[in-house]
Amino acid sequence: MDTLQSSEEAAGKREQNRIRNRRAILLAARECFRERGYEKSTIRDIVRRTGLAAGTFYNYFSSKQDIFAALLTDFLTNLNNNLTRHRRAADTTEDFIHYAYMALFTATARDPLVYELAHRNDRALRELFGSDILGLTMLSLEDDVREAMARGLLPQIDHEYLCAAFFGVAYETSLTLARRAHRNPDSAEAEALTATRFSTALFMGGLPRLAALP
Repeated sequence: MDTLQSSEEAAGKREQNRIRNRRAILLAARECFRERGYEKSTIRDIVRRTGLAAGTFYNYFSSKQDIFAALLTDFLTNLNNNLTRHRRAADTTEDFIHYAYMALFTATARDPLVYELAHRNDRALRELFGSDILGLTMLSLEDDVREAMARGLLPQIDHEYLCAAFFGVAYETSLTLARRAHRNPDSAEAEALTATRFSTALFMGGLPRLAALP
């Protein structure tokens, strides 16, 4: 029993150490990217900030591109969970749109580095668009839109085009918001609210016209 318990404790410590090291690497990378820019930051710069051995780094990531993907994937995973929760809790059309965009834009305003990286590294972002996480994000949006249509929160219009419109506005507006928040961090929260109101008004004004189409 003591041997088994010791083995379990050792495994638990290894897992905690793994999580701690990964978090330290990502934090160091974020700091480097913010101070030096993505292109000028090197793996050596990142490792130096962590205090870890270079060999330890390569146990977690094989390249700077991998770090970029991890930062964006972590961001999108947490965001996707929040978006689904807000959309499914909505009782009105406006709430469905407003609170989903508010969750997105607030997250972007508080963490503009991720969208700045995405904007500066188009090739990496295009590769991620084929990855599971962004695919799951789109599937989640499609499921939530179908459910909202079934509940009468959204009109019975072209489902595919509507999801594309929701996603397109979210992506492009987030990039603009990230640039503004990066230039003026003190206005980030206000910019998130402005972007939310703009996007909500855009769809609230357009949905009745779309519903009237033959």
